[in-house]
Amino acid sequence: MSATPEDDAVNSADTAPALRKRHGNGPVFFVVATVFAVAVTIGWGYSVMSYSGLGGGVYHQVISVSAPSGSEARISFEVNSREGAECLVQALDDQMVLVGEEKVDVESGNRMVNRTVETVRQASTVEVASCREQGSQD
Repeated sequence: MSATPEDDAVNSADTAPALRKRHGNGPVFFVVATVFAVAVTIGWGYSVMSYSGLGGGVYHQVISVSAPSGSEARISFEVNSREGAECLVQALDDQMVLVGEEKVDVESGNRMVNRTVETVRQASTVEVASCREQGSQD
């Protein structure tokens, strides 16, 4: 006598409990997978925050620059810091040679800074070379 579709259904029903025993009856796999997914998500989020600087520090953004004469250059920039910042502003000529430099102390919080830098010759650009927390200086 050949096997009928009903016999196949009975045989597969008989093997289902064996498969369940073999792969686990409880939610262990689900719990382990969920814990792993949460740990990876937290780790990824922390690494993205650290890489982009969202974990702390000083942020600056240049708004405008101008060099109206051979003896001065102007810059407007915004600084955001927790404890105040010290920024280094540099004026450069068209050959990217430093022609003027000034340190600027900025109070804590989100501040707009307008600064005029004295130059030894005509500048073509002005930049904020760096900003760092004042609290980290000794």
